[in-house]
Amino acid sequence: MDAAFTAEQDEIRRTLRDLLTRHAGPGEIRAAVRTAEGHDPALWRRLAQGLGLPGLALPEEYGGAGCTPTELALACEETGRALLPSPLLATAVLAAPLITALGTPSQRAGLLPRIADGTLTAALAVPGGSMAAALGLTGDNRFAPWSGGGRAGGIQARHGDGGWRLYGEADRVLDGHSAGLLLVAAHTGGYPRSRTLLFLVPTESHVRAEVSSGAPTEVPTDVPSGTEGLTRTRLTSLDETRPLARVELRDTPAALLGADADTADVCGALAATGHTAAAVLAAEAVGAAAGALERTVAYVKEREQFGRAIGSFQAVKHRLADLYVRVEAARSAAYYAAWDPAAGPLALAQALETARTVAGEAVQLHGGIGFTWEHEAHLYVKRAAADELLFGPVHRLRDHAAVRAGLFGDVPSRALAHEVAV
Repeated sequence: MDAAFTAEQDEIRRTLRDLLTRHAGPGEIRAAVRTAEGHDPALWRRLAQGLGLPGLALPEEYGGAGCTPTELALACEETGRALLPSPLLATAVLAAPLITALGTPSQRAGLLPRIADGTLTAALAVPGGSMAAALGLTGDNRFAPWSGGGRAGGIQARHGDGGWRLYGEADRVLDGHSAGLLLVAAHTGGYPRSRTLLFLVPTESHVRAEVSSGAPTEVPTDVPSGTEGLTRTRLTSLDETRPLARVELRDTPAALLGADADTADVCGALAATGHTAAAVLAAEAVGAAAGALERTVAYVKEREQFGRAIGSFQAVKHRLADLYVRVEAARSAAYYAAWDPAAGPLALAQALETARTVAGEAVQLHGGIGFTWEHEAHLYVKRAAADELLFGPVHRLRDHAAVRAGLFGDVPSRALAHEVAV
């Protein structure tokens, strides 16, 4: 394994860091999260059309760059450093790989080019706010009841003469309030053919035409946007830079992702996507931890006490040195996971723990100012806590990774799934 980055990879990181330094400072971030979209649409267009971030890991035949997850991880490390609110994670890391893996040729041809150029954003909606379980990060998603099963709750799908219809709701859908396309995980079929499938629910009129035909279609301007029976509500989230939404479906028409409901390996595709997403998320969390550490180092060099900078005190130096070691260790794990996604969950656990520790120490070392609403230190604390709630917790990520590695001997998958669900 050659751990050195190529010139192209270094250029991606450098270009993106320069752009975000100029256009994604703390003031711009605060303004962006208060928009209706939850991000800066103008900056998103620059990132998508100028740098091609959403299409980095998409095949060239669909307008992507044909890169590996490593390039996407490097890009997300820089967006994490700036705490940038954007649809990149929900669209390029979670939704696009599922469309690539399960979609029909017409669905891929109709949707992926628009995802690659940034004109279409997407979100993955799973019931119960169980994103980590659905992606197979904290348990075996084939047996865990994250999709609602045949019991009350979750999202149910039924097939009739008019096609597929969905009923239910999903909480904590990342960027679900603004996405032009929803990928909805729904349960269908009774015993013994119970299974979970993925469905496409367009939220814009022109996207509905593309989902149904598989190719861009001109739609009259008097066709209203939105989908029958679909309600999306933006929630008040712990981390404003991670906008979440509640998606309610009431007899909502949907299109099956893929051609055959009986042969689609949805859980397998979700687990594969989850491992790659964990590696990218780990890099993003490392970027956030590094950003918090850099701001803290700059502050202790300027803040004076007893006539000298507090950064000159040995106790402060030791604390910062410990944080630096944590960040570099987590960065190494994240880079390895980008090369081998199977290590993604463990790398994510280490990165989330590092981000939480560094953010907490940053607040402490900033002193009283770090606790104020006006200072950006609290934004790093919220990002670390919110990510662990959405994709963790850390101890369950490690527990499931240990079981998969056989450290606990032979543990029945169903027993593990039940334990994780509880």
